[in-house]
Amino acid sequence: MGPRLDIVNPVLWEIGHVGWFHEYWTLRHAHGQAPLIERGDRLWDSSNVPHATRWQLDLPDRAGTLGYMADVLARQEERLGGTVDDDARYFYELAIRHEDMHVEALTYSRQTLAYAPPKALADARAPLAGALPGDVVVPGGIWHLGSTAADGFVFDNEKWAHETALASFRIARSAVTNAEFAAFVEDGGYAVREFWSDAGWAWRQRGNVERPVYWLAKRDGVWTARRYQAQEELSPHAPVVFINWFEAEAWCRWAGRRLPTEAEWEAAAVGEPTADGARIADRRRRWPWGAAAPAANRANLDFAFDRPIDVAACAEGDSAFGCRQMIGNVWEWTASDFLPFAGFAADPYKDYSQPWFGTRKVLRGGCWATSARIARPAYRNFFTPDRNDVFAGFRTCAL
Repeated sequence: MGPRLDIVNPVLWEIGHVGWFHEYWTLRHAHGQAPLIERGDRLWDSSNVPHATRWQLDLPDRAGTLGYMADVLARQEERLGGTVDDDARYFYELAIRHEDMHVEALTYSRQTLAYAPPKALADARAPLAGALPGDVVVPGGIWHLGSTAADGFVFDNEKWAHETALASFRIARSAVTNAEFAAFVEDGGYAVREFWSDAGWAWRQRGNVERPVYWLAKRDGVWTARRYQAQEELSPHAPVVFINWFEAEAWCRWAGRRLPTEAEWEAAAVGEPTADGARIADRRRRWPWGAAAPAANRANLDFAFDRPIDVAACAEGDSAFGCRQMIGNVWEWTASDFLPFAGFAADPYKDYSQPWFGTRKVLRGGCWATSARIARPAYRNFFTPDRNDVFAGFRTCAL
């Protein structure tokens, strides 16, 4: 079951919860079937089963849990073999994306718990491509932040696209690298009070934090870090990862930079300039590079590689403004609080967004372990600013 920690679930529980979510929303909610396991709601309903109790529940064993998942899947496939109306389709779309989120969560939980890496990653080695310094200019104008009905399945917190006025800004072509963050560490940045917000400084003091969570000692002048069970040298040109919002904010103050708002991030990712380049155009790309589906030459998504790759890789995935890896590689913190858009209304899974408004920061773009179903440019991820266990880094703007 693993240790009881606030930031992880027991793996056996989490896998059963994924199966239960599928069953609850598709077979039971959409199709009206009876529960497959009578006590299932008491075991796996995350809205009503307190986190601390999940290590003590009378769960099915591994074989029973996987058998339950297989039963759910077989019944879903049987239903999908017939006619499924649009209302029911929504819940299949929801359930598979919920599973995608837990696949990623189980991957970073392996890192938290120092378990072995997923076996499927054995041959997915990261290419070397180097650094990508410099900023690009994104012109000002009116940007429509959020999703539209034409985007297909979207989450409730993305609804709906609305006008946001943007001033012209300069944003980095790439995310902050390990080498760039190491300069902050080596300059004593974790000990300088002026770089930290009150909340960030309190977080740093509580844990006596002096460097990113998994960084270890230098070896022959090169920083090392724990990766799953092993100690490895940090790739200098890969984006820094396992950084929380407080650390990103402090680095920005040290460097004389700032985090982008989520509107700025989205505009830089999928916006285009007008023909004269004077304003941002009233249109958006489906992906930063255009309409083509994600692929490994454009974005490090869907476990294309076994870790974040160098920030200069995936040149074919550049946005219209020249920003690289806006999708995939590492999630990117923004300056924005996770708040509802005007007119917000909760979707049927009411606990997805609403309980967390005002307590978290928005991240954008996805990471190497994120499904392309999740890592759409308008998708709003959200975590508390102290979380440094997720695959998160950051990109910055000029002041």
